[in-house]
Parts: sequence; structure tokens; C-alpha cells
Amino acid sequence: MDRYAISKSPCQFVENFSLFGMPIWIKRDDLLHPFVSGNKYRKLKFPLLALEEEYKKTDRLPLVITMGGIWSNHLHATAYATAKLSFPSCGLVRGHTAMQSLTLADCRAQGMLIQFADRINYRALRENPWHWQTMVDPGLIKQHPDQYWLPEGGSDPAALHGVAEIIGELIDELKFIPDAIVVACGTGATLAGLLAGLKGCSRVIGIAVLKNADYLHGEIARLLQQAGYPAYQNYQLLTNFHHGGYGKVSPELSQFCREFSEQSVVPIEQVYSGKVFFALRKLIQSGYFQSHERCVVIHTGGIQGARGNKIPLKTPE
Repeated sequence: MDRYAISKSPCQFVENFSLFGMPIWIKRDDLLHPFVSGNKYRKLKFPLLALEEEYKKTDRLPLVITMGGIWSNHLHATAYATAKLSFPSCGLVRGHTAMQSLTLADCRAQGMLIQFADRINYRALRENPWHWQTMVDPGLIKQHPDQYWLPEGGSDPAALHGVAEIIGELIDELKFIPDAIVVACGTGATLAGLLAGLKGCSRVIGIAVLKNADYLHGEIARLLQQAGYPAYQNYQLLTNFHHGGYGKVSPELSQFCREFSEQSVVPIEQVYSGKVFFALRKLIQSGYFQSHERCVVIHTGGIQGARGNKIPLKTPE
């Protein structure tokens, strides 16, 4: 995407049994890019490449419109990526004008127009992909006749193609296909992309980071279908590690993140990666994995969102 990016993320082997109880590999997608973090880099790759090609044909800058919360990794990544392409962008943010964050400040610094949406309108944005047309300033639409809508979290069907590239990278580095791949699950797009890359091999274990997440089965099926992939079923969606819901943190999770930070040089946060590594330890302790299984955890990044945490988490020296 620019000079800050690396071509592929490293896969880090962790033998420390005090952390997990078995050796694992961590696919360090948090290192892909310092601003367009982790899975957001992969999910934005193909949608923005397609937009760039279209711009070359029409010479008209597309207005990229998307949505997210005040600490949204997706908003943060989209603001930076579109700015690098000189595309104007608009972020529809859940909340009201009195709510501010370092994430939103970064987005504005990259030129993203921030517009707040109340709970009713934000819910409508999730349910109706065209609802943004009733919210964005008509003057902005008139100024930019070509618009592109990116769903919450970047869960566009084209995003799956970028995520699927993880599997080829893993095979190149490890020289085998992992028996199990563990990943955080918010919208289902990253999990669906991993299924697309695996092509029916192995299994993906999705750790839902929000409550009442069973509906994600339907989202995963929809994304696979719309992206042109078969309806792969080689996955499990675990919905009991949300710690109270999206963005919620239990005392047990807080303690785990502190311990993890003390024992590891891998930075984590409490919304996605903290819940995944917490779940992994619990699963290993319960005998979920067989002794011979080779397990990879996808670190999906999002460390910028940790600025909203109350508990400081150590980062590498």
C-alpha cells in the first residue's frame, strides 16, 4: 500500500508453555503496516485496488464512505489508505459530536470527514446497505458523483481475496498446512477469507468478540457466496468468550492481558487479540486440541485501539 508496508507478515513460533501450555505459531499480521493494521490491510487491499483501476479509467476520484465506532480500527485504516490514494473519505461514526477519541483525531488528520450517527441510524446502516445515502451531505455527493460504500469492519466480499492470501504465506513459511487456525471474529469476513484460502482443508476456529454472535454463520455463508467461493463448513464459531460483549472487558480478561504482556513481547489489546489468546489458553487447558495438532493464531492487529484501554499493555522494545 506504501513504503511502510511489508510484503508478508512473519509467523512467530512460541514454545513458552507458561503462556499457552502447548507450542503455537502466531501469524503476526499486526506487523504488516503501522497504520493500516492487520486484517484491515488485507480486507482493504482488493476493494481499493479495484477502485484505483476504476479511477484510472474515469479520472474521477471516488468518495469512500464507511462506518465504525470512535475507536474503530477499520475507520483508522480506511482513513490512512484512502489518503494515500488521494481518495476523499467519509466516516459515519456511532455516537454523538461530544464523543471524541485519538482514533477519530487520526482519521481527521488524514482528511476523513467524520459524521456522527445515532443508534437508530447506525442500526439502519447495518441492515440496509443503501441507508448511507440518506445521511451523507448531498453537497458532498454532488461534488463526488462516484461513491463506494465499505460495510462495517470492511466486510466487503472482495475483502475475502486479500485474507485468503494468508494461507499461501503460511504454507510458504511453515511448509505445512496448520491443523487449526484461530482468529477473532467480529463481522465474519476474516474467518470467511481464511476458509476461502484453505479450500476445504484444515479447520478455522473463530472466537466471537461480541454477544449473541450465532448470526455470524449466516454472514460467513453470505460473504463466501458473494465472493464466488463454495459454502465451506470446516470451521467452528465459539461464542462464549466475549466477556460481556463487544468492547467489554471482564476482570479475568484484564488479568490475563496483564500477565500476557509481562510474559510476551507480542502486543495485544482487549477487544480482539486479548480475547483470542485468552480463549486459546482456555481451550488448550480443557483438552480442546489433540496433542499432535499444529495450531496457528492470526494476530489481526488493531493495537491502535488499545489507546482506549484503561490498562497499559507492553509493546516490544
